[in-house]
Amino acid sequence: MTLMLDPDACVKAVRARDARFDGRLYVGVTSTGIYCRPSCPAPPPKREHLTFHPTAAAAQRAGFRACRRCRPEASPGSPDWNIREDTAARAMRLIADGEVDRSGVEGLSAALGYSSRQVERVLRGELGAGPLALARAQRASTARTLIEGTALSFSEIAFAAGFASVRSFNETIRAVFAASPSQLRTARRNGRAAAIRPTPVAPHLLTLRLAYRPPLHVPSLFGHLIATAVPGVDTWHPQEAHGHGSGGVLHRAMRLPHGAGVASLRPDDGHRGWVEAQLRLTDLRDLTSAVQRCRRMLDLDADPVGIEDALRTDEDFAPLVARFPGCRLPGSPDPEEQAFRVVLGQQISTQAAGTMGARLTRAFGEPLPEALLLPGGPTHLFPTAASLTTAEDDARWPGMPASRRATLRGLAEALTTGKLRLDVGAPWSEVRRELTSLRGIGPWSVEMIALRGLGDPDAFPATDLGTRLAAEALGLPGDPRPLAGAADAWRPWRSYATALLWASSDHAVARLPQNPSPQKEPLR
Repeated sequence: MTLMLDPDACVKAVRARDARFDGRLYVGVTSTGIYCRPSCPAPPPKREHLTFHPTAAAAQRAGFRACRRCRPEASPGSPDWNIREDTAARAMRLIADGEVDRSGVEGLSAALGYSSRQVERVLRGELGAGPLALARAQRASTARTLIEGTALSFSEIAFAAGFASVRSFNETIRAVFAASPSQLRTARRNGRAAAIRPTPVAPHLLTLRLAYRPPLHVPSLFGHLIATAVPGVDTWHPQEAHGHGSGGVLHRAMRLPHGAGVASLRPDDGHRGWVEAQLRLTDLRDLTSAVQRCRRMLDLDADPVGIEDALRTDEDFAPLVARFPGCRLPGSPDPEEQAFRVVLGQQISTQAAGTMGARLTRAFGEPLPEALLLPGGPTHLFPTAASLTTAEDDARWPGMPASRRATLRGLAEALTTGKLRLDVGAPWSEVRRELTSLRGIGPWSVEMIALRGLGDPDAFPATDLGTRLAAEALGLPGDPRPLAGAADAWRPWRSYATALLWASSDHAVARLPQNPSPQKEPLR
């Protein structure tokens, strides 16, 4: 699927209006001065009028403005940034999470471990734009979403999207979209395409549509997130149907850079192309981070068709690909939190791990602000590494073996001291080395943290019981060592092969429950 901006391949994608390349390729039209998605419904221009760009920022930097018909800035994100661990990919993940808006180019460079000049050079060389231009393009996209889908004032939108001033906001919107904020809002009211549904409510409540590349296998993705939920932090309500989709909603409490938030995610039928997300935020500056963390949790930037084409070449896997199209990686909005959840789940069932997580949250977690509480929804944020590091060794710790408690504390200390870094910009190979050096963390935990916490596409938990049983049912080896050897044929997509194996099992992770999440031990 990777075009590498080969002109012939790019032209072919444009002529075919191939939506699979939306978000990974942007098409500039020199005769009109606009840039589009490859799938733009407008008649394709002559080849000599086409230029190709790896990012929206690169197209904007070249002087093109966004097409009002196909909305290229609202495309699903490029999967390339989530399947690589080189500097450019790590930088793109951090920029998407709002790192430049929070701490500037210097903060981004420090997180990557390079000088600002090196980061600028790498991004300009590979992506056609520097970190400031890439962040500006993201701010413009966020702002347009808010302009067209909310009743927020333009000053509030400028603040929420990360602009330094209203003047900068107005100038950027005019430059990128060739229209003022007022004109964009008026056009939306006249019935033109919109990315979100309007919600005339308080500013901290926003409803959006998170785009993805179909298909999406809803039962295995949401089923896994629900089965491994921590009561009080995640809740599922199957009865909340609105005439479409799965008839359920997953609520998830999130710790964000400027405050707390709750995301309510309602999947569609797996082919509509978007997941509805309602976000409750204590600080509007967290909007961009909240959206990106929801996307990572649901792996919405993946290219399932390209991945499945690769896995289908293995005759053992071809039947699974046909039965479960669109399997994604069940991720997490917070890699550090996911690491603690994985440690809690070592050698016990998912249900027992959820109960243990609820007790840990009750002891050391932070209650959500009243404004974020929903009936039967999340009540707490999961404990931070700092809170577990300083927690006294007393009766407040939930009943767990001393060795498990020591592992949790060792992990927390590694995170708070900076020995271990778990975020979207962390190199996966480095994380593996550091995790392996921690006492009590073995191969299963390392691979599960890489798969679910960091989104590494080539993690493979060969010792996982569910993976082994599903492999045996498929006629593959059930013992970890020979299974790991067989899995070499699935590189570099072993994580997705694992997701397919989980989807084929009879475990709770493979289906949507018909009952709400249990709240046996309420946290509040």
